[in-house]
Amino acid sequence: MRSISINGKVYSDDTLPYVIAEVGHNHQGNLETAVKLIQAAAASGANAVKFQKRDNKNLYSEEAFHAPYLSENAYGSTYGSHREALEFGREEYSVCIAEAKRHNIDFFATAFDFKSADFLMEMEVPAFKVASGDLKSIPLIRYLSKLGKPLIISTGGGLIEDIDTAVRTASESNSNIALLQCTAGYPPEYSELNLNVIRTYRERYPEVVVGYSGHDSGISMALVSFVLGARVIEKHFTLNRAMKGTDHAFSLEPVGMSKMIRDIGRAKTAMGDGIKIPYPSEEAPLIKMGKSLYATRNLQKGELLSEDMFDLRSPAIGIPPSRIEEFLGRPIVNLVTSGSVIRESDF
Repeated sequence: MRSISINGKVYSDDTLPYVIAEVGHNHQGNLETAVKLIQAAAASGANAVKFQKRDNKNLYSEEAFHAPYLSENAYGSTYGSHREALEFGREEYSVCIAEAKRHNIDFFATAFDFKSADFLMEMEVPAFKVASGDLKSIPLIRYLSKLGKPLIISTGGGLIEDIDTAVRTASESNSNIALLQCTAGYPPEYSELNLNVIRTYRERYPEVVVGYSGHDSGISMALVSFVLGARVIEKHFTLNRAMKGTDHAFSLEPVGMSKMIRDIGRAKTAMGDGIKIPYPSEEAPLIKMGKSLYATRNLQKGELLSEDMFDLRSPAIGIPPSRIEEFLGRPIVNLVTSGSVIRESDF
């Protein structure tokens, strides 16, 4: 059975999903905000809170790092200074990890480069995330997979051949893998979500846990993904969707995250075992709405029941219409007055 073990807990087709509150850099480079996000994610019922780690000066080209950045969401005048303003180091990560432990929620991060992977290993995170942008970064995937931690891979923008290569590479040294259907628009159109890819992944990679990383607004698509078989679900998370930053507008606030997790739990219970049975809650309504045989005139002892002697009326407190054939032509042993229900004891 496909499964992934993260921080001592196993997630599989038989369990609720591993829900990741993706903070990214929604903390805006502010440690106090980051701590509040961790607390809110834990209170919402998420299994994990996830940040992003970059070694910016080595990750970006000189040209990209020093390029002017004029976005309304900028935290610096160049793209490099913007990214550096949002980046946390060892001190901030130590505080965040300690806070996550206090609130019994996993804390890990996306490693965007080799140096960041080493940093996160030193911080003893319980898992690694590979971003969609690194789906083709095979050397990085190979490096991360060898570190012995669970590996969660997003697949936005990929062709199935790219997914095959990433899974094959990760599987060479790591069997603790999750593969997330993702569309890397921010946000994408609903027509671009293609949630049935979850089914495709489940069929194509039978040993791999499949999940969903959603950049869509709202909670409903995560619920659909769970029903389709997603057992890792990642949604962007914020304290306030109106905050400054590119990801806040399509992120879930704490109330939304709580509702999503609640509804997924309800869905798991509601899906049942597939065996059709009646339930106690149905008994009274079906008596009220259902029908039985009722006499259309006085029925005398010794008469043989025929179809002109009864019609179907509610409530269903006598012979159900499905059993009519059992009683047609049988003699009546009790007087049944017009309009009264016909019971099995009347034969």
